[in-house]
Amino acid sequence: MMRGASADAYAAAAEALPASGDLGKVAQDLFGISDLVRSEPGLRRVATDASIPGAAKADLLRGVLAGKVSTEALDVVTTAVSQRWSAGRDLPDALEELGVVAAVRSTGGDVARLEDEIFAVGRLVQANPDLRDALSDPARSRDDKSALISGLLGDKVLPATVALVRQSLSGSHRTVTVALASYQKVAAEVRGQGVATVRVAQPLGQPERDRLAAALARTYGREVHLNVIVDPEVIGGIRVEIGDDVIDGTVSSRLDEAGRRLAG
Repeated sequence: MMRGASADAYAAAAEALPASGDLGKVAQDLFGISDLVRSEPGLRRVATDASIPGAAKADLLRGVLAGKVSTEALDVVTTAVSQRWSAGRDLPDALEELGVVAAVRSTGGDVARLEDEIFAVGRLVQANPDLRDALSDPARSRDDKSALISGLLGDKVLPATVALVRQSLSGSHRTVTVALASYQKVAAEVRGQGVATVRVAQPLGQPERDRLAAALARTYGREVHLNVIVDPEVIGGIRVEIGDDVIDGTVSSRLDEAGRRLAG
């Protein structure tokens, strides 16, 4: 989470992000610019140097990027570099997150579907060691990994989902699954929601999901998107993780607690 000057700079750049138009293109451009700034220390130092006037830095980035990216993405970047940043690394991180916001907005009314697809891909990667190893293998090029993702997802998911999964390969997050979890949180925030991970022994029916979502919304004061994981180790009951809060009403946890009391 950005703080201080970087938080203000991010907010200013976010104001320049369009709410409509070819947002998929804007997202791709911002991802590319983020990768460029992250990989070029000299450019990053100049772009975040507080001693250089903001207008001069904006002109520099226009010279580098004009004709190569959309006008909308260029407006976001020039606004960003005109601000003061607390740390150089915050600029590419902010541009990546704004790219995620643009990708989310590009789905229109399908944001909930996007969240579900991102979560499903993350679970798929976690559950398949061979896939996880292939995506984290430093010997494989990013293009090779992107081709693997394209073959895996094809046209089964939203274009924004494919774009975000590909971006998760950039290495700006510790792992692909960490990146995807971060992107899902951004998607939820765009909708003004929270995200809850729910572990149950058996799949929840829609009425049960609706009741749980409504209860969490009352508790946290905003709607909550549910990521439901069926976990046989739960035995029965339910475990909910939302932010730093854990609500554990599972049979397994109660058995563990009973065991500790007997042992004590």
